Amino acid sequence: MRRCYISRNYKNPGTANGKAKMDIEDIMQGMGFKNIGLTRSTHKNKVLDFILTLSGIIKALCLLRPNDILVLQYPMKKYYEMVCNVAHRRGAKVITLIHDLGSFRRKKLTVAQEIRRLHHSDVIIVHNEHMKHWLEQQGCQRPLVVLGIFDYLSAQVPLAENGSASTQKDAAAQPPYSLSFVGNLSYRQNSFLYELGKHMTHSQLYLYGNRYEEEKGSPAFHYMGFTIDTDLIQHNMGDFGLSWYGNSLEEGVGDLGEYMNFNNPHKVSLYLRCHTPVILHTAAGLAAFVKEKGIGICVDSLTDLEGRLTEVSAEEYSQMRENVKRIALQLADGHYTRTAIEAAIAQLLNS
Repeated sequence: MRRCYISRNYKNPGTANGKAKMDIEDIMQGMGFKNIGLTRSTHKNKVLDFILTLSGIIKALCLLRPNDILVLQYPMKKYYEMVCNVAHRRGAKVITLIHDLGSFRRKKLTVAQEIRRLHHSDVIIVHNEHMKHWLEQQGCQRPLVVLGIFDYLSAQVPLAENGSASTQKDAAAQPPYSLSFVGNLSYRQNSFLYELGKHMTHSQLYLYGNRYEEEKGSPAFHYMGFTIDTDLIQHNMGDFGLSWYGNSLEEGVGDLGEYMNFNNPHKVSLYLRCHTPVILHTAAGLAAFVKEKGIGICVDSLTDLEGRLTEVSAEEYSQMRENVKRIALQLADGHYTRTAIEAAIAQLLNS
């Protein structure tokens, strides 16, 4: 039984989605998986991207053998069903690891179309229990394995953990705690940030990313510019990392806010690798994981955030950070991906 995957061209390797997919390829290599496509590349030219993607898929399909186990990262553009069908004709089995659901976030598929597409797989790895339950409600009849959280491979650690000068959050943190937010800072994409500034009278917010609109900002905001993830892991200033999306201080509003109830943001994994406890909405897909592991707090509304932060004692925060450090070690080692893939393989062998 051979374990294999199809590497691909990544036009945007520095994005969260590109990073997550490349990390999973690296973890699979460490598990003994063989790349049966072309060597991974990062060309941004659209024509070259099309040629490389198609060539890699054709090569992989020619190399598939009976009893192979093929892991596909989903979505896979228009090639997904073809690859699954050829794999089955050649006697191979397919495990699908979901990154995004097209019917939910981008509305490029109807729910029924996406379920039919996913039924071409033999086992599906989903983000969390919320996503698993939603797929089951929509009629998905394939075995579903829960990932838990996305791993985040990097050799970097916060400087204070490396014996270097301490960052702000490595001091004896206590209320008022500061926050950090990583992502698109435009008002159009995340206007909640600018509304949040109106409710911040004690806490400070460190902003990392592009498109910050200073004229709409707040005295509580500190714009840190775009920072690559390796530098952020070493230097992140916030005591808590904020995972929130959209236009509302009440997450769950609108398509993107609702999607976060089922999705595992890669941003949360980055915060944890910074040894930073996280803040999420109580209905977020990762909320149960955060509560179970004791690695952050969940709120119904950001209007309540400062009040909730005052309730966190210095001792409670210190315990959160210790819990975060343990999870961060697992994320840096690929623990959750390995565990989910091995569980998916066990499902195949027992079916």
